[in-house]
Amino acid sequence: MMTVSTQEKRVGRRQQASEERKLAILRAGLEVFAARGFAAARLEDVAEKAGVAKGTIYLFFHDKEDLFEQIVLGAIRPVLVMIAKAAAAADTPTDVILERLFDLFRAEVLGTWRQQVLRLVITEGARFPRIAEFYHREVIVKGLAIIRHLAQRALARGELQSDSIARFPQLVFAPLLLALIWEGLFSAIEPLDVEGLLTAHRELLLGGWRRGGRP
Repeated sequence: MMTVSTQEKRVGRRQQASEERKLAILRAGLEVFAARGFAAARLEDVAEKAGVAKGTIYLFFHDKEDLFEQIVLGAIRPVLVMIAKAAAAADTPTDVILERLFDLFRAEVLGTWRQQVLRLVITEGARFPRIAEFYHREVIVKGLAIIRHLAQRALARGELQSDSIARFPQLVFAPLLLALIWEGLFSAIEPLDVEGLLTAHRELLLGGWRRGGRP
């Protein structure tokens, strides 16, 4: 029977402590960026909130921009994986897949900490082009590719009468951005029925197929 040596236990504890510090820095970074914006955020403030020395941040991240990018990736990458998995279900009707994608957005983004990350990208991207370029490369391009492939498959199966979604996959994401912005600006004044909005949008996207009847 194999036993874990004292040295291996020490290494394991150090690795765990290192991961916990990194996670604490990521969480603190999100709080500071959300409260102050990218430009005004300081690594000193992140370190203080995380309970670590400022130098500790540089053990995990090159600079403030790298920290921001890793926060974005940590938030969005798991959602992209879930979207890709849902869209890959070739035997599932497209309207069901779209319903699953919208449900994922509602469950994993709206009302969660990921919502803060997306708002940060929207507000800071215009002022800091490298943030916009990074998000476009790592998130937008991949998300559009997933939807474009889904639309092309639906078109080939006769589920769509137009190639509009394949040409402009941004159409699928439009109400998601609307819901995100509305929640941040107008929800206290006029709450938005997000579920109803996404259902209506799905019907519009697949309206031609629905009129022709499901195969």
